[in-house]
Amino acid sequence: MSSKSEPIPGISDLFPEETNQWQYLEGNARDMFSKYSIGEIRTPIFERTDVFLRSIGDETDIVQKEMYTFKDRGDRSLTLRPEGTAGVLRAIANKGLSQGDEHRVYYIGPMFRGERPAAGRKRQFHQIGVEYVGKVSPEIDSECIILLLDYLNSIDITDTKLLINTRGVSGDRQQVSAAMLDYYKPHIDHMCEDCQRRYHTNIWRILDCKNDDCKTITNNAPSMIDLISDTSKTYFDSVCDILNHTGVQYEIDPQLVRGLDYYVHTVFEVVSNDIGAQDSIAGGGRYEIQPPGQKHPLNGVGFAMGVERLLLARNANNATTLEGINVDIYIVSLGQPALLKNFDLASSLRKQGFRVLMDLEKRGMKAQMRTANKVNAKITLIRGQSELDKGIILLKNMDDSSQINVKIDELKAAVEAIINRL
Repeated sequence: MSSKSEPIPGISDLFPEETNQWQYLEGNARDMFSKYSIGEIRTPIFERTDVFLRSIGDETDIVQKEMYTFKDRGDRSLTLRPEGTAGVLRAIANKGLSQGDEHRVYYIGPMFRGERPAAGRKRQFHQIGVEYVGKVSPEIDSECIILLLDYLNSIDITDTKLLINTRGVSGDRQQVSAAMLDYYKPHIDHMCEDCQRRYHTNIWRILDCKNDDCKTITNNAPSMIDLISDTSKTYFDSVCDILNHTGVQYEIDPQLVRGLDYYVHTVFEVVSNDIGAQDSIAGGGRYEIQPPGQKHPLNGVGFAMGVERLLLARNANNATTLEGINVDIYIVSLGQPALLKNFDLASSLRKQGFRVLMDLEKRGMKAQMRTANKVNAKITLIRGQSELDKGIILLKNMDDSSQINVKIDELKAAVEAIINRL
């Protein structure tokens, strides 16, 4: 039986031995995105509900089933953000985007959906995302995809498949919808309740259904590419040409539409065969979103990656295991005078760039050395009254157990020499 003090299902605590894995993904993202001249944006965790209703679409599963929506004391309807793009576009629209301007931003943070918890799927989950906002071209779409793959390679996720498709433009939707209605009409009574509802409200959502029987019917549906305009086909062909030229391997998936209504032109997903049924680890595409209060829609292209699924994929791909908290130096103090002096020493070493932990409990030598071993310290520095009188410190290399006495003014060089060899 779960304790009332535990997080609710689908929400997890993360401890230091886990968060170092998260920091690795986040640090690599910041480094990679900076190489593409993309800066960080931070938006609120909750927004006015209308921000998501207008952007995501009333008939999506997110809006219909999954959003955490509540009234505040001012009787305003607010929603914990279920995805990142809508809030980013709201922020950019509020700041103002002149004709011809482009914002290139990334975000890192928690999202919230009332889903059934499963491996890689949480009610509070975390995303790393990128948005190129303000300009439209197949070249921008292609660079966005290449950036995504560059990032995945940088974190040792390589056993993946890139799926791409096109949704055309808004002007293509009438003819595409008509063809889909004709195709599904003789099948719809044999499909799930959600698809029967979507048939009348938003036929495109049927393509995103995960029900096995519905997917079997959808496999024979008309290809989107055969139904869109020549202009839209040319745009998609240009994206494919660039990916071909740069050596990117991909597969065209005619049924890929992504789960949100704002997509146009290019859509894409990266899937892994190693993380179970929820195999998508990243996805995105080009979109048109009209934020509340704005006269005209904003155009952009972007992607989002689920951090929990990235971690699953890294483990499945046998990526390099990351260490826990790293301690370069553990300081052992023997007696109060040495402890006071070691406060100064620890501060000095930290300012020099070393990761330092020191005993603050006035324990015996054996207890302190057990802790030094437990935290995998590379070096242990030991100082008592005798060392204070002589102006030295005992340095122990924890890798080979060798010990030397070092003068304080020579300590930095001695420590660096050992750590550089390890």
